[in-house]
Amino acid sequence: MNKSRRDVLKTLALGSSALFFSPNVLLAATRRKKDKLGIALVGLGYYSTDLLAPALQQTKNCYLAGIVTGTPAKAEAWKAKYNIPDKNIYNYQTFDTIANNPDIDVVYVVLPPSMHKEYVVRAANAGKHVWCEKPMAMTVDECQAMIDACNKNKQSLAIGYRLHHEPHTQEYRRIVNNKLLGKVTGVNCAAGYRDNRTNHWKQTRELGGGVLYDMGVYAIQGARLGMGMEPVAIVSATTSTTRPEIYKNGLDETTVAQLEFPGGVLADIKTSFGENVNFLNITCEKGEIKVEPYSAYNGLKASSPLGEIYHPYDIPWQQAKQMDDNATSIMQGKPMLVPGEEGLRDIRVVQAIYKSAASKQRVTI
Repeated sequence: MNKSRRDVLKTLALGSSALFFSPNVLLAATRRKKDKLGIALVGLGYYSTDLLAPALQQTKNCYLAGIVTGTPAKAEAWKAKYNIPDKNIYNYQTFDTIANNPDIDVVYVVLPPSMHKEYVVRAANAGKHVWCEKPMAMTVDECQAMIDACNKNKQSLAIGYRLHHEPHTQEYRRIVNNKLLGKVTGVNCAAGYRDNRTNHWKQTRELGGGVLYDMGVYAIQGARLGMGMEPVAIVSATTSTTRPEIYKNGLDETTVAQLEFPGGVLADIKTSFGENVNFLNITCEKGEIKVEPYSAYNGLKASSPLGEIYHPYDIPWQQAKQMDDNATSIMQGKPMLVPGEEGLRDIRVVQAIYKSAASKQRVTI
């Protein structure tokens, strides 16, 4: 585990006892409207550093206003690179005082999944809108607690499913939802890559590791969105690893599952940290929609009997589009494209898959 993660874990006990119920929740409605929303990134690992921060330099409706980190050296580097004022730089002990900062409109939680619930709830209690990276949380109960906290404090909650905001996904969903190729008769989706790290949170159970929580939610999304329906059962599931020295005590390196949807329609999914797989095939009555790569940051392509679907863009366009869309929803008082309920649906399936894999039996969702 790297230093910043250790620092986060060391401060969790302090942070958990410092829940802050802010008068800013009441004041939020009286704040003047802004042309751009100020975003504070919580956790400055790879995704924040290499994708979200650069994307925030391209956004039109929001900007990088603040950071939360347990590593002083990172704070200094980000302060210099992005000209972040000292008053907008927080650590995990001072996090709750973000309630008193009008520069920060949105807290974007980019921490290991085991920490999502705590920091989403704390951000909502501080009177801030919240964006949270996927997977939403570790359990359905945690997801519901996050939704409830945001509702109670009248703050919006969005989950970081960037693909909902991009055109290839929106086009295949339009075809499916409007039955332009007839009914869907089956889906096959895979999402994974060869991860050779040994001590990242993705290989650490207590931080939310395991492939199903991380890349697996992309495969689950492919099945759900490709079907245009919600699954009713897990027919079968298997978890495995070829590297037990890394994926210890049953932690999954690879998971395969078959999901049943209304009408008995089946979807096969696979997710892995052991191999590079990335595709979505949607079989319909009048032909097949193929998307490959399916969940990459760029280079997506899709085809169907209706023609090719290709919208080129560069990294980090997806992240910029996602954050601009979310900011627009907040400023216009509209529902989020990917609300907390969407993240909860995936975690419900994740839990059912693990239950099926452990019991070797069909599990009703």
